[in-house]
Amino acid sequence: MTTNHTLLVLLGLLVAAVQADDFRVGVATTDITPPLGIPMAGYYHARGADGVFDPLFCKALVVESNGDRAVFVALDLIGITRAITDEARAEIEKVTGIKGDHVMISVTHAHTGPVLAGRGRRSNNEGGQKSISEEYTDSLPAKIVDTVRRANEQLQPAQLSVAKARCENLTYNRRYYMRDGSVGWNPGKQNPNIVMPAGPSDPEVGILLVEKPDAAGPAQAIATCVNFAMHTDTCGGSKFSADWPGALSRVLAGYHGPDHLTLVTLGTCGNLNHLDFAWRWPQTTPIEQHRIATILGATVFQAYKDLQPVAPGPLRAKSTIVELALPEVTPEQVEEARQTLAVTKDDRGGNFMKQVRSYRTLDVAQREGEPFRVEVQVIALGRDLAWVSLPGEVFVELGLAIKQRSPFPHTYVVQLANESIGYIPDRRSYAEGNYEPESARCAPGSGEQLVEAAVTLLDELHE
Repeated sequence: MTTNHTLLVLLGLLVAAVQADDFRVGVATTDITPPLGIPMAGYYHARGADGVFDPLFCKALVVESNGDRAVFVALDLIGITRAITDEARAEIEKVTGIKGDHVMISVTHAHTGPVLAGRGRRSNNEGGQKSISEEYTDSLPAKIVDTVRRANEQLQPAQLSVAKARCENLTYNRRYYMRDGSVGWNPGKQNPNIVMPAGPSDPEVGILLVEKPDAAGPAQAIATCVNFAMHTDTCGGSKFSADWPGALSRVLAGYHGPDHLTLVTLGTCGNLNHLDFAWRWPQTTPIEQHRIATILGATVFQAYKDLQPVAPGPLRAKSTIVELALPEVTPEQVEEARQTLAVTKDDRGGNFMKQVRSYRTLDVAQREGEPFRVEVQVIALGRDLAWVSLPGEVFVELGLAIKQRSPFPHTYVVQLANESIGYIPDRRSYAEGNYEPESARCAPGSGEQLVEAAVTLLDELHE
């Protein structure tokens, strides 16, 4: 062997060793299932929890690259308030040294979790003002911080791999063009008046697998991060459940082992859900989550064959604040809204869409013209992988636009991250009306503003 060849071999070994140490990852979970009796979120009527179908969790994944760290937190809750995020970020930075702007806190949007305090008039009417809800809400920042602290303490060398898959015929646009020219919302199974969907879906599944160095089998996998766009509302009822993200966690743990962490982030699914209206079978029972998790889990397992290593590179984050205007409301609309909600506070006793409009009108009026100042955040790893946070239930058209324009080949657009201001439709859908645009607290064009902000951040971080 020549001297030059020996040097090349040693250099290759050195590079391999450096790359093996480039990433460190730590994970942790905390059971955040509330006490029974707490009011539950998700619908337009009050209900109290009377059991546990499966527990709710706070999950944290800390990623370190060349000394820089970021953390991704996912909670099995319907939403997150800015106050919770700000308090948790500040304390995480104190406890772990992870910069607050490197912390992304999202929710899985389970409709079988608790009402949180401080989320507006509708949540208050559902029980958010009760002491049990306020105490639970106040306890969340400390639980998030403790979960991140434990994940940070368990940092270990890891290898990261990514893949894209497609899971067809699982997530559907829930808005439809109807024969009478209107746009329907969840129009019912096998409704003969359905013409066609009023928009696309997004079958892409983004997968990040975290393994121990030189892993050679499923037991060596530490975590799987799954980004998928589908509303989390299959169970209904009055029992706590993490819905299909919880069921998916159990499916993947059945393959990798009980300590495997599955962290689900929701893609933009403000107008998507699991209901196939061409199929006659019911899809609104607790067992539906198992069907979904089996299909989505199989997609993840198949995609493992296509995993490609994440190239070593810097970990960086950047955020911007976007001002979103409010929709116009008149004094007459405010008075009508007050009268509507004075008569009935739940959808079982009055016109559902009147209540949707009433809650929207009063929440907007309460802001007295002050626009929403919301955060768009991007966390990037190297030149291949990026996460984008968006502050509400975002229409799929907007998430697709971000992914199509992103310079990162693997871009995970995460809705309901860091805060939630409700539905954020695309401009066209405002004109078409029905539930989500009627509920939206921000004005038409807000979603397109978020797209532009996200793409600008992505371009800046990629350069």
